[in-house]
Amino acid sequence: MNKKKVVSIEDRIPKLKQARKKKANRRLIFYLSIFFILISIIVYLQSPLSHIKTIHVTGNSFLEDEEIMEQSGLTTNTNIWTINKSEITATLTDNPVIESAEVKRNLPWTVDIQLKEYERVGYVKEENNYYPILGNGTTLQEIEQDNINGDAPLIVDFTEEEYLHRMTGELQELPDTILNLISEIHWKPTDDNQNEILLYMNDGFLVSGTIRDFADKMQVYPSIVSQLDPESEGIIHIGVGAYFESFDDEDE
Repeated sequence: MNKKKVVSIEDRIPKLKQARKKKANRRLIFYLSIFFILISIIVYLQSPLSHIKTIHVTGNSFLEDEEIMEQSGLTTNTNIWTINKSEITATLTDNPVIESAEVKRNLPWTVDIQLKEYERVGYVKEENNYYPILGNGTTLQEIEQDNINGDAPLIVDFTEEEYLHRMTGELQELPDTILNLISEIHWKPTDDNQNEILLYMNDGFLVSGTIRDFADKMQVYPSIVSQLDPESEGIIHIGVGAYFESFDDEDE
């Protein structure tokens, strides 16, 4: 007959006390760890360790880094965790040169500001100086040039801001390959059509068109020119339909 081993309550009590003590110690260590972690986070957030050390600005060509950082309000005393990215983005895009902006935290101490500026689509001339003009119609008066290098057309005689803005908006939509073919754009409003323009091209041709839907209609220019004799002289009409009119035909 098997005999069952009987453990007295006196033998079990020390083991139960030891198990409870270990459990209590583990719980204490856990709470102390949480406490010290929270204290460390608070100390970190209140100390210079959480301040921005580097601000990287990319995508800017017309604006200086220092100007953008000043406008953003960020400094090396700014806590990296307290920056309001949407607010900074809204502030930056108030600048007429900036089309869009994105602000990113790059831990532990860096903030990246990525910009997209409006493209320069031409130049305007005031007295004897030339100034870049952007796709939203903003003239960069602070960038003064004695001449232009042919990387964008000269925009001439646009005396009304409304039509100048329409024109630059259309130029913004043009591929660079076509924009770079244009030497000058002259506003030639008539009583019947205030949108009339005349273009002088770098290849020697003239183009008669309108501001309205200019970007779309100008897409046919390379195709038309490819069918013409390079020695021929005339004007390409891209208003209603698209066709070439030779100066020789006019003489005849």
